Amino acid sequence: MMHPAFEAFSTSILPVLDIAGTAVFAVSGALAAARERLTILTFMFFAAITGVGGGTVRDLLIGAPVAWMHNSTGITVCMVCALLVWFTPGRLWSERAVDWFDGMGIAAYGVYGSAKAIAYGIPLVPAALMGIVSACMGGIFRDVLAGVPSIIIRPELYVTAVALSSCSYVFLTAAGLSTTLAAAIAITAGFALRALALIKGLGLPHYRK
Repeated sequence: MMHPAFEAFSTSILPVLDIAGTAVFAVSGALAAARERLTILTFMFFAAITGVGGGTVRDLLIGAPVAWMHNSTGITVCMVCALLVWFTPGRLWSERAVDWFDGMGIAAYGVYGSAKAIAYGIPLVPAALMGIVSACMGGIFRDVLAGVPSIIIRPELYVTAVALSSCSYVFLTAAGLSTTLAAAIAITAGFALRALALIKGLGLPHYRK
């Protein structure tokens, strides 16, 4: 049975962000498998763990049913994205394609994660954190499995861009903006910051003793 607080949320435009975020994360996972020249089954596994990993952690933390266990759309999108990458010639993907797809994913999923947490009655500050968890955990799982340094500890801005998306959405909706407009502004801001970080190598100051 659908959670009462989630009923209105599920009929808004925001769930579209879930599919969009899942798709771009799944592509980034499959591209990571492609970079390592792995098998098609591994492509699917990487796509799935990256696509739904963060959302699974979020749902468990906010007490929601794990979405892909009750609706096959998300996991199906992951499989389709894995096949798409498998059958697309590698020369068509740039060397930084994983980073760019991941950047789109974190912007969309940061907003969706916060919105879903709010719909389940989570207070604003932890709701913003749930957006960060949603957006970051799939990429962390992907990088650990691929045996590469986690994307969140690379020098250019990453978590900061997610935080901008999720916190902007929470602030704007709390201020009375419609969910659609708030989501559009928050996603644009988060992706713009991540894109700038990728292009210019922007990063926060490092700790010095």
